[in-house]
Amino acid sequence: MVPGQGVAMVLRQSIMGGPSAAFLSSLGNCLGIMVWSISSAIGLSAIFTRSETAYLILKWSGVVFLTFISLQTFLSLRKEFGKFDLESTTKFSGWGSFRLGLVTNLTNAKAAVYAVAFIPAFIPQETSLGFGIIALGTAWALISITWNIALIWTVKKSATYIQRPSVRRALTAVSAVGILGIAITLALS
Repeated sequence: MVPGQGVAMVLRQSIMGGPSAAFLSSLGNCLGIMVWSISSAIGLSAIFTRSETAYLILKWSGVVFLTFISLQTFLSLRKEFGKFDLESTTKFSGWGSFRLGLVTNLTNAKAAVYAVAFIPAFIPQETSLGFGIIALGTAWALISITWNIALIWTVKKSATYIQRPSVRRALTAVSAVGILGIAITLALS
């Protein structure tokens, strides 16, 4: 639940696309968690442990992707109120929202490290490592979707306040800066 790339993406989607877009992005994010967990269970941790190049490719892919999303969000400020409008008739693509969540997670170096280095350390020795990683990965995905639903609900419930044009623009700008900040932090890590 520590804010990071996934939480920033869900907040961005809530602000710019509304609850449906944010929920679909959350589902994509959870699929990404499961991809990392299953990959870890079948041996991805060995690849990242042995190949710094593989990890660096993942890390810099995340930096580039986050920078792109941040710039896209900044550019939306050219419109009068940014893109945020919970009552808008503008449609966000369901597949595009889902894909954004999935790509955000698959380019998330923190998620990769968590799945391949952190989760395996908590599997009891008497338990199958693969089964344990998948079980904890599933718990991670369920906690993530629950947390994201709470974030989406909070944004939706604060819609009256958020609908003010100045607040919309400020939130869009803060979202862009936050995503860019995560990209810079990732680049420097």
